[in-house]
Amino acid sequence: MSIRKLPNQLIDQIAAGEVVERPASVVKELVENALDAGATVIDIDVQTGGKKRIKITDNGQGITQQDLSMALQRHATSKIQSLDDLESLLSMGFRGEALPSIASVSRFELISRHQDAEMAYQINAHGGEIEGPMPAAHPIGTTIIVSDLFFNTPARRRFMKTDQTEYLRIDELIKRVSLSRFDVTFRLSHNGKMIRNAQGCHSGGDSDILKHQRINQLCGKDFIENAIYMEQERGKLKMSGWVAKPSWNRAQPDRQFFYINNRMIKDKLVGHAIRQAYQDVLFHGRFPAFVLYLDIDPELVDVNVHPTKHEVRFRDSKLVHDFIFGSIHQSLAHTRVGEMSATVTEPLPDYSQMQHRMNLSGGGSGGHFQSSVPSQGVNEASFDYLSQSAQASQNLPSYPAGDYNNLPTSEHDQQDIPPLGYAKAQIHGVFIIAENQHGLIIVDMHAAHERITYERMKEKFAEDALRNQKLLVPIQVNVSSREVNAVETHRNWFDQLGFEITITGEESLVIRKIPAMLANADVENLIKDVLSEIVALGSSQKIEAQINEIMSTMACHGSVRANRQLSIMEMNALLRDMENTLRSDQCNHGRPTWTQLDMKQLDKLFLRGQ
Repeated sequence: MSIRKLPNQLIDQIAAGEVVERPASVVKELVENALDAGATVIDIDVQTGGKKRIKITDNGQGITQQDLSMALQRHATSKIQSLDDLESLLSMGFRGEALPSIASVSRFELISRHQDAEMAYQINAHGGEIEGPMPAAHPIGTTIIVSDLFFNTPARRRFMKTDQTEYLRIDELIKRVSLSRFDVTFRLSHNGKMIRNAQGCHSGGDSDILKHQRINQLCGKDFIENAIYMEQERGKLKMSGWVAKPSWNRAQPDRQFFYINNRMIKDKLVGHAIRQAYQDVLFHGRFPAFVLYLDIDPELVDVNVHPTKHEVRFRDSKLVHDFIFGSIHQSLAHTRVGEMSATVTEPLPDYSQMQHRMNLSGGGSGGHFQSSVPSQGVNEASFDYLSQSAQASQNLPSYPAGDYNNLPTSEHDQQDIPPLGYAKAQIHGVFIIAENQHGLIIVDMHAAHERITYERMKEKFAEDALRNQKLLVPIQVNVSSREVNAVETHRNWFDQLGFEITITGEESLVIRKIPAMLANADVENLIKDVLSEIVALGSSQKIEAQINEIMSTMACHGSVRANRQLSIMEMNALLRDMENTLRSDQCNHGRPTWTQLDMKQLDKLFLRGQ
C-alpha cells in the first residue's frame, strides 16, 4: 500500500482519541478554555452523564467574529505564538487541539460575544463539517453545546460506561477544578437538577471563609477540621495548602488534590515525595489526604508532555522532590499535642542536605537517650529512661488517683494544666488514664513510648558519625550504564551514608563497605533499588528508609510492654515526653497513641442533660 496523506476529518478523529476519552474529557477542555478567557462564573449543564448533551456557559471575554472561524481549525490558538511562549506557559490550554477534536466526534455549537463587540456570532459543526459564523443573541461570554458525543464513531461510543458512572467522573472533575480556582463560581447541573454551586471569592465576602466553605463542600467538613495549613518557600518554589493529620486517613486515594501553577496534575514524582513524607506516621494500607498548591517558575516545568496535560516534567526533579518531601515532612512533625492548630510557616531546612547527613528528624524532647543506637539491651535502657524521667518530674503536681478535692478549679489553674493533663490511673498495664482541662485522655503507653524511643534513636543516630564495616567478600553488582553514572554523580552521598562503592566496568560495581546498621540487610538488591529510583526520580530515600525500619523495630522491642505497672510519676513523665516529641500522635507504625473524650462526649455517654 502506498503512503498517502490522511484527510483532515480523519486526522481530527485520531487526535480526538487522545484528547476526548469520555464526556469528562470534553468538560475538562471546555472549562479550561473558559478559565483562560478570564471567566468568573462557569455553568456546566449535562444530560445523561454527558452522552446526550453538554452545555458550558461562561462570562469570559468572548471570541471575535474573525477568530470564531479559526477556533475549529487544528493547531489554531491564541495562547502561544512562539517557542518562548511555550517555555513560560501559564494558560491551561495551548495546543489548539481540543475544539477541533471535540467538533469532529459530536454535533457542536459555539456561540460567543466578544467584550468589545455589539453582536454575538455562532458557528456549528456536525462531525467536522463547519457552518458559519452567523449572527446570534448572547451576552458577553461564550456558550458551547456538545450533543451526541461519538455519534459518528460507534466503536468509541460502546466504550462509554453507564450514565451515572460518566456523570460521577464529571462531578469529580468539577470538584478538582473548583479547588484550583477559588475566585471562580462553578455551577454543575445534571438532567436539569442543580448538583453543585460553589461560589467564588469574586462575589464578595471574606475570601478565607469562602475557601473553607468550598473545601468543606467538596472534601467534607471533617477534612478541614483535621488538616494542617502549611506554607513553605525556597527560591523559585512555593507550596501552600492543607495536609490531613495522619490519623485522618482514607481507604482510597480520593482526597488527594495537587496543583502546579493552578493546573491539576497526577505525577509519579509528586506522589512519591508525598508518600515518603507520610512514611512512618501513616498506618499501612491507608492513604493520606491533602489539597496542595505548588507555585513554580514556568520555565522550570514542562507541561507539554501529553495531550491531557496531566503529566509534567521538571527541569530539576531532585530539587522539586526534596522540596515537596521536606515541606510536608516538617509540617507533619508538628502532629503532637498542643500544636495541632498551628499553621506551619517556619523556614524550611535544606532537606537534600539533611538526608545526606541522615538527619531525618527535627529532634525529640527533653532528656537524652543514653545509648548510641544499641543492638541489644534497648529494653533495659527504656526502663532506666522512665525512672530517670520520673525523677525529673517530681516537681510537677501529680494529683493522685481518686483525689478529686485537689483538682484545679480556677481558670488560671486550668490554663496551667499541660495538654495531656495529669495521670490518674493505669488500666491492665496497657492504657494510661489522664485528665486535662477538656476531659479524659486515654494513652496507649507502648505506642507512645515506641514513638518517643524511635525519635530519640533517630536524633542520636544523626548526631553520631556513621559507622561502617568492611565486607570480607566484596559484593559484585551488575547494573545499567545509567545507574553506574548515578553512582559517580552521587558518590559523596553514598560516602556519607557509609558505603564504599567502586566502579569496575561500564555496567558493574563492587560494594566494599556498608553501614554497620545494614549488616544483615540484602545490600545488593537495596543498592539496585536505590540506583533505579535515582535514575527515575533524581533522588532516593530507600537507604534511610531501611535504616529507619531497623530503628523502628528496635524501638518497638525496646518500649514498655503491656502489664508493666508504672507509678504516677512515671506515667506523668511519659505524658510530658509525648508533648515534647515530634510526631507523637502516632506510633512508628501509624497507629494513634492517644485519644481525647471531652466533657460533652462523656455527658452523652451517660445521657446527662437529655
